[in-house]
Amino acid sequence: MDFSLSEDQILMRDTAREFAVKRLAPMAEELDAREEMPAELLKETAELGFFGLLAPEEYGGLASDMLSYALCIEEISRACAGLAITISIHNSLVIKAIEMYGTREQKDEYLPKLATGEIIGAYSLSEPDSGTDAGSLTCQAIGRGDEYVFNGAKSWVSSAAYAGIIVVFALTNPEKGPKGVSAFIVQQGTDGLNLGAPEKKMGIKCSDTREISFMDARVPRANLLGDEDEGFKIALALLDNGRIGVGAQALGIAQAAFDEALKYSKERKQFGKTLSEFQAIQFKLADMATRIDAARLMVYRAAVLKNAEGLHSREVSMAKLVASETANFVANEAVQIHGGYGYVKEYPVERYFRDARVTEIYEGTSEAQRIVISRDLLKG
Repeated sequence: MDFSLSEDQILMRDTAREFAVKRLAPMAEELDAREEMPAELLKETAELGFFGLLAPEEYGGLASDMLSYALCIEEISRACAGLAITISIHNSLVIKAIEMYGTREQKDEYLPKLATGEIIGAYSLSEPDSGTDAGSLTCQAIGRGDEYVFNGAKSWVSSAAYAGIIVVFALTNPEKGPKGVSAFIVQQGTDGLNLGAPEKKMGIKCSDTREISFMDARVPRANLLGDEDEGFKIALALLDNGRIGVGAQALGIAQAAFDEALKYSKERKQFGKTLSEFQAIQFKLADMATRIDAARLMVYRAAVLKNAEGLHSREVSMAKLVASETANFVANEAVQIHGGYGYVKEYPVERYFRDARVTEIYEGTSEAQRIVISRDLLKG
């Protein structure tokens, strides 16, 4: 498989890299400490086109291929994984949901605003008692004439505080269980939609994450995304997009942690030698670099395949699994190479260590990825 980048892909990667190095890296520690995403940063991100990466050109987007998208997420994640996941969810789950399943009226209404970053998109599938078991939703949206009445709670909603719309999955026919789930476009400010307090997370702290709840919230029937009771199918179809984004995010975190460890090993001296002169450290660096390269090849392959015909969930899950476990391995080794200094906030590897952890959890845990992979291997 040829991974030679086109001129357009190189330009997009370099644009993201410049933004990450010059703008994001100097403020990343402050964003982590403040645990918030400044409005001016979201605006600047929008002006550079990152919120329209996967939006169709006819709606003002860049219509990027999935490899270009992954390259941008990887570069931004090297500086600020919190902003990267905001961009990823907005593009891979919200824009793609409306592009793939929206009506013409829904596309005309929302895609231009999403493409330009006029509004940010959030995605809500999980619930307090429903994570990996996405088929056990309890939040209901019961049809009443021209509306659906929502009641229940949703968890782990990224970007909820500043999202203009949220793609929400809820039971429309509870008696059908998972086959009675539907997807909706819910506008921020809807009466009966309430935002919970922001979660106090271990990592990616500047990314807003919170619970939302519904109490007799009324959503127009026109906001149904796809057909009624088609929600579970929609959620599963979108997961591959999201997993490529998280795989690319994990790559960026891993690369950033490795870069810091390599630099530190050349500067820090013990017993009259730099750390890089000790074979134990050399072997660590070799393992870190090798695993990053292997993960990168798998993520890039998954991105290329996603543009092709057919379903490639196995390759996507393999990429997400390997990349996320690589991020955690590399971040752990980077802290170890730094020794005690790796455990304090003065050095960025402490943040990379915390940021890496969630990549093995969201968009499907590592255990869930192994289920997807093994089922595909054993089918037939």
